[in-house]
Amino acid sequence: MDEQKVYWITGASSGIGEALAKRLAREGNALILSGRNIQALEKVKDSCKKNNQISIIPFELTEIASFPNIVKIAIDAFGKVDVLINNAGRSQRSAAMETSEKVERSIMELDFFAPVALSKALIPHFISREQGHIVVISSIAGKFGFTLRSSYSASKHALQGYFEALRLELKDVPVFVTMVCPGRVKTNISFNALKGDGSAHGKMDDGQRKGISPEKCAAVIDSAIRNKKYEVLIGKAELIPVFLRRYCPPLFYWLIKRIKAN
Repeated sequence: MDEQKVYWITGASSGIGEALAKRLAREGNALILSGRNIQALEKVKDSCKKNNQISIIPFELTEIASFPNIVKIAIDAFGKVDVLINNAGRSQRSAAMETSEKVERSIMELDFFAPVALSKALIPHFISREQGHIVVISSIAGKFGFTLRSSYSASKHALQGYFEALRLELKDVPVFVTMVCPGRVKTNISFNALKGDGSAHGKMDDGQRKGISPEKCAAVIDSAIRNKKYEVLIGKAELIPVFLRRYCPPLFYWLIKRIKAN
């Protein structure tokens, strides 16, 4: 029998993070659930009733100075962490010229600097155990820029470059890195997306409404972790531009201008 694994999920209170927690709990793994909303995390924990090996560690991901202590608490919960899933993040719904610098920086802080800092704080533990797995929830917005997503897309492009380089630097430990690039998933991400003034978008986009379920997304992520995939794209027709950009750039640039932004 395989040794029980410990998964640490950020942004575990809803959406993809919640779906991952429920799926991984059913498989008998130990879980560490993190986010800002402790009540929401408790509800997710309660929904995983068949698994009592679940620890809740609420914290603010932009308070990077607290990470060394948070990592110690996480390791102490079960004596180890096997897989870190950097899932927390926030999207954007505003034109670049209408987006304040404060909002741009807040998106980069949460979507890029926070997962980088948390991973770096945990890597010494992985090195000491000579194993570990970092999962980064990026986006297809990290593969090409899209209207009303300038800062969000920038943060996801940054994740791609950073963690691909980190993977190479840690190949001899070994610490593995899996990049996950979802397209449209039916979560509250568009509700919570920031407008240019920092207020919430507050509505479900049509594209988001037609996206795949968080449960289906979680199943693909689970498989990618198990099979140690370097990268996985998740979605439906919205993934087509990724391949067009790679193999037929003129067609990509023609098409991307005609896709409705929402």
